[in-house]
Amino acid sequence: MKDAVQDFRHRAERADFVAVIDDEGRHTARELLARAEVLADVLGPRATALVQADNSWRTVVAALATGLTGGVLAVVNRHTTRAEFAAACEDIRPDVVVAEPSAMAEWDVATVRPGGTRPALDSWSAVSGAGREDPARWDGGVFIGLTSGSTGRAKGVVQSEEALRYACACTIEINGLRPGDAVAAIVPLSSTAAFCFGVHCALLLGGPLVLTAKWDPPSVVTRLAETGARWTMCVPTMALQLAAAGAVPGLRSITVGGGPMDRVALERAETALGTRILRVFGMSECLGHTSPSPSEPADVRLGHDGRPFPGTELRAVSAEGAVLGPGETGRAQVRGPSLFLGYARGGRVEPPELTGDGFFPTGDLIVSDVDGLVTIMGREKDVIIRGGRNLDVTEIERAVAGYERLAQACVVPVRDDVLGERVALLAVPRGDAPVELGDVTGYLRDAGLAKTKWPEFVYLVDALPQTKVGKLDRAGARELAEGLHTGVS
Repeated sequence: MKDAVQDFRHRAERADFVAVIDDEGRHTARELLARAEVLADVLGPRATALVQADNSWRTVVAALATGLTGGVLAVVNRHTTRAEFAAACEDIRPDVVVAEPSAMAEWDVATVRPGGTRPALDSWSAVSGAGREDPARWDGGVFIGLTSGSTGRAKGVVQSEEALRYACACTIEINGLRPGDAVAAIVPLSSTAAFCFGVHCALLLGGPLVLTAKWDPPSVVTRLAETGARWTMCVPTMALQLAAAGAVPGLRSITVGGGPMDRVALERAETALGTRILRVFGMSECLGHTSPSPSEPADVRLGHDGRPFPGTELRAVSAEGAVLGPGETGRAQVRGPSLFLGYARGGRVEPPELTGDGFFPTGDLIVSDVDGLVTIMGREKDVIIRGGRNLDVTEIERAVAGYERLAQACVVPVRDDVLGERVALLAVPRGDAPVELGDVTGYLRDAGLAKTKWPEFVYLVDALPQTKVGKLDRAGARELAEGLHTGVS
């Protein structure tokens, strides 16, 4: 992030400005740069720093510090489990870990990455190992964000500064943002998309980054209005909850992605908020690569997922790899300037598996029309998208498979007006012993499965739906669960 930070610094030297507004108040650019210089001294030159990202000035200072030193910033959420943190360290092999003391203890950082401890970011700490990895190991990458773990283990996505700048520049242009405009980050900055379109976008605009540490829709609406925020991004769940809290004068548009989206609900939400909602498609591996324009009609903005950014190509292919034409649903493949460098594996970049002509398979099913308007039709593999978070069906099923009171079980989504999808379990009990939701979640808690992945409904059935060859019929299981959930046979 060296270039973005240098631009930010030059702008601050010419005239100071408010760069962050968070729960602690307003923070100027010069104040943040001074803090960043202190942290840069702690990190050392060209270090890979794994930082607990929270929605405060600290995450921005960490970005500035790594930019000043030519280092790499990797971010992790405070709610990461000890096992997840250990896996992230195994993949990233950070030179320095920066976090609050309670997180350091919970993650057992002293064991996972032993080293000396120094104070950092006021009341936080930095743990540095005795040796340093080769700073060239990331092949030009400057940022590593962890995916939400739809494969059961979060992946470290390595992005270059050029990719971050391109994705932000396209978003700024599409949404009509101007230098000095305030943008808001209301989703956790520990996600790749939130960091890119929050921190990095604000660095490029040279205006305030509006942050909220806690998700409380009325408070968020008030802060957006009071700070004059012009744009933000969120998942559909959040947009609907914001709409129930009131209008946000001055908010030009909201980018919404990362979950199932209902056009009618989103149209009601944008009317209540007094803004335009843009339904988009993107992923950590290829940031925000489609979007409509705020000037387009509601049926385009809310019924589809936009058109590819200039310079980005998105296509649908058949199972055999043949490129499909307009109106044909196929497997999504993308290539363009925001395509990632690869995944962090063993402290190095593992290049992505691309097609022969350089496209990355996204795992989604898409269809486009003759004008290039894209519509996402679902996922190739089974995931449940609950409030924007991808939950791997296989991981949950494997965890519950050891529960002795169940003979068979499968995990399926059921629709939810606010969260998009919620987790349900179709279960065939073993014997006559009753099985309640609390029994299942208690077992999963003891088994170590994260609470965010627990089923929220359990439906007991005599048998699971099967195909003609005796395999689990997942489509039939989804239908059955939806019927039991809604009371419709």
